[in-house]
Amino acid sequence: MSLCDLTARELHRRLAAGEISAAEVARACLERIDAVEPEVRAFITVTGERLLAEAERIDAARRDGEALQPLGGLPVAIKDNIVARGVATTCASRILENFVPPYDATVVERLAAAGACLAGKTNMDEFAMGSSCENSAFFPTRNPWDPKRVPGGSSGGSAAAVAAGEAVFALGSDTGGSIRQPAAFCGIVGMKPTYGRVSRYGLVAFASSLDQIGPLTRDVTDCALVLNAICGHDPRDNTSAPEPVPDFTDSLTGEVRGLRVGVPREYFGEGIDPEVKGAVGAAIDLFAELGAQVDECSLPHTEYALAAYYLIAPAEASSNLARYDGVRYGHRAAAGDFVTMYKKTRQEGFGPEVRRRIMLGTYALSAGYYDAYYKKASQARTLIRRDFEQAFERFDVLVTPTSPVTAFKLGERAADPLAMYLADVCTIPVNLAGLPAVSIPCGFQEGLPVGLQIIGRAFDERTVLRAAYAFEQHTDFHRRRPPLARAVMTSGKGLWGVVR
Repeated sequence: MSLCDLTARELHRRLAAGEISAAEVARACLERIDAVEPEVRAFITVTGERLLAEAERIDAARRDGEALQPLGGLPVAIKDNIVARGVATTCASRILENFVPPYDATVVERLAAAGACLAGKTNMDEFAMGSSCENSAFFPTRNPWDPKRVPGGSSGGSAAAVAAGEAVFALGSDTGGSIRQPAAFCGIVGMKPTYGRVSRYGLVAFASSLDQIGPLTRDVTDCALVLNAICGHDPRDNTSAPEPVPDFTDSLTGEVRGLRVGVPREYFGEGIDPEVKGAVGAAIDLFAELGAQVDECSLPHTEYALAAYYLIAPAEASSNLARYDGVRYGHRAAAGDFVTMYKKTRQEGFGPEVRRRIMLGTYALSAGYYDAYYKKASQARTLIRRDFEQAFERFDVLVTPTSPVTAFKLGERAADPLAMYLADVCTIPVNLAGLPAVSIPCGFQEGLPVGLQIIGRAFDERTVLRAAYAFEQHTDFHRRRPPLARAVMTSGKGLWGVVR
């Protein structure tokens, strides 16, 4: 097996033992990027020289007797709405096409402190608004399992990069499912931590009360390792929670006997593909076989989640995106006066989905409509959060499908925004409630991965990971690699030299 297809834990063990060097891992990563990027297009920017330089510094430090850091020498891909000093951060939008930030996001600082090496910035739906990675202003990303299909969104580039072996792990952001849904589509692990668990400092805001950074990895152990590095209070983020950070790997016992697992009936109704339902049902049966106490429950206000989200998120986006006016940074349209410049800048810089959501949000916040729309959506959000609180009085975790369907074809839903929005119907309630949830692969439908979502109490990522790890230890779905990656492994194709 290629170095590109090993887990972070396996690579760390080999690096620590001196069997391989960080420079070898970096070169293998860049060769894989060269080989598959023409097909996958996961990256907006590949930082090849930086990756090699960071890896060589780690090797030099090791030769001088320094211990290997927890993520030392591991290539990471970062979604292009998370800033990294000196590297273009575009949010996959023309309005920020040439923006180079002068500082690092907190998560970038923490990954560097843990020894991770930056491989590049990944493609996404523009300003994280989308569920397919087709809304990028530059190009769509393709699913490594089937290049005719989408990788999910909005963190589709990060998910595709990990699935295709272009990075050992990645970071994404999750506002309504944007880590978990692409993780499900690409057959990897993706976690949205509790709101406030990971600093948002340096994350370009979409919807500030919903956005959360999290990891995309090859297995649950890697997810726990990355969470160890990025979680923790940050005084630069007013929404960062001063909660203690445990060692998340301690929860990976493989034991779920006595764990109370709830199955919300609202997540298994109309619109869920029968084969997705079957794969998730088989996963639930496995939990029962492993000794968990499984029972059905109800989250009665789930039906209002989609509508509430598509009022709250656009309303916050309309406020957050007002800063892109052509005055201080980013794209500026040529015009004879300020008002015309402002209008043309936003018209030229924003794509159709971003403009749609800005208009929806501005309308929902406008005088005369605030109470009817935004206020009512906020009230529905409270009811959804209470549903979860009541469920967690009986259960330790809840399990659902991550997505109602597997990866759909490129262009299949592009002309139907409502159909696209429905792709996140299973993930949105978790963001509205601010809870932690992970997606893990639980089966395949016609060669495409199916995702299982495990939801936990606020700041109880440990129990979520415990359940996910136990499932993973009794299945092999996480070990399977997409055909594209397997073809590259057998051909040996790809030499570094054409990356940007």
